[in-house]
Amino acid sequence: MTTKPKILLIDDDVSHAQIAGEVLERAEHDVTLAHSGEDGLRKFRESEFDVVLTDLRLPDTDGMQVLKRIKATDADAEVIIITGYGSVEKAVEALHEGAYSFLEKPLNKEALRNTVAKAIERRHLSLANQALHRLVNEKFGYEGIVGNSAAMQAVFNRLKQVAPTDARVLITGENGTGKELVARALHFNSKRREGPLVAVNCGALSGGVLDSELFGHTKGSFTGALKDHIGKFEAADGGTLFLDEVGEMPLETQVKLLRVIESKEVTPVGSNTARKVDVRIVSATNKDLVEQVKKGAFREDLYFRLKVVEIHLPRLRERRGDIPLLAQSFMAELAAQHDKSLKSIDHAAINCLIAHDWPGNVRELRNVVEEMVVLAQGTALTLADVPAHMRKDGASSLPAAPSGDGVNGLVGMSMAQVEREVIRHTLNANEGNRERTAKMLDIGERTLYRKLKEYGLN
Repeated sequence: MTTKPKILLIDDDVSHAQIAGEVLERAEHDVTLAHSGEDGLRKFRESEFDVVLTDLRLPDTDGMQVLKRIKATDADAEVIIITGYGSVEKAVEALHEGAYSFLEKPLNKEALRNTVAKAIERRHLSLANQALHRLVNEKFGYEGIVGNSAAMQAVFNRLKQVAPTDARVLITGENGTGKELVARALHFNSKRREGPLVAVNCGALSGGVLDSELFGHTKGSFTGALKDHIGKFEAADGGTLFLDEVGEMPLETQVKLLRVIESKEVTPVGSNTARKVDVRIVSATNKDLVEQVKKGAFREDLYFRLKVVEIHLPRLRERRGDIPLLAQSFMAELAAQHDKSLKSIDHAAINCLIAHDWPGNVRELRNVVEEMVVLAQGTALTLADVPAHMRKDGASSLPAAPSGDGVNGLVGMSMAQVEREVIRHTLNANEGNRERTAKMLDIGERTLYRKLKEYGLN
């Protein structure tokens, strides 16, 4: 039996509230009435409601205060403001405070039913998206990092082992692979989680400025130093310092960083007084630091100090089987963010995404999915929503083969051989996941099993 949507209606006009309540009850809603702001807020705290309707003018408070207190309790609550004549301007202000919509008195029955129905739909979509994110993180992720491939499961396992310790970690991988997410996961799963997580991009600052940012400076230590400045090391005391793009750090700063690691003391620029710091260092780079050491661009002793444990993040094209999972997760998150009623991504669109090489990795995929979500017209993302240049690149809608010569490589093959290759590459792209492979190929799982046996594929 389907549970009726629960509506809380707050209105001090008893007869008006009863009439509106009857309209909503006839629309199969479970309606609770309250005739003051405090009574409504009490009922909201005691039960869970899909939608709240509140009059702007109440005897003990106003609808704006009710809205703010409800949003403070449940940020995802859908609140509809009921306004009297001449208070539309106030209702528009309520929209900026997070109200779903507003209705003018006397209430139009059809407008009331339609507005409440749409608010309920958005509420349920938001809850479904949250449930999906929880499921994805529980089953396929770790602190917002998503992946079901063998490579990503190895990353998760290493994260779980290293996070509770104080070991320094070096995160390596191309731009866009999620190095900052890994740094956050390390911090928030450590014993330092209550302390600060402070990040600094070593590639964005010149040597002198970077020294000041990391170690701080005293007033008058250089031109423009108008007051004492606390550096990132002191700001991160008791927590974690994330050194992003550490491979870009100038050699002079590397010497000072090594000294801080060894002594656990930091000396601000312009000062002779060292200060004790208790900081866990997590670093990240998209460069090959071993090659940088050979070239003399990075100190070998610092490299080994930073890399007590290394976590390497694979390129997205090396884990294509995670693309459907990532795309679905991004779609759910971004649909809620942009107020879109999207429920799925069709097979053709997924296949096209898998076929792309993703030089920008996961960050690029998220940006593409966001573009698709923003421009989408229906309730599902389709091949037509995929950016045109990607549709051209992946015109076959098949996952890219790890090797071979594209269409030319199929010349001279029998149809059975072509079918075998398509199944093999799709299975490979999905990391051997047969259920997902069958869905992508639009065939039944039993048919896929039979084909695998027929073609000798594992």
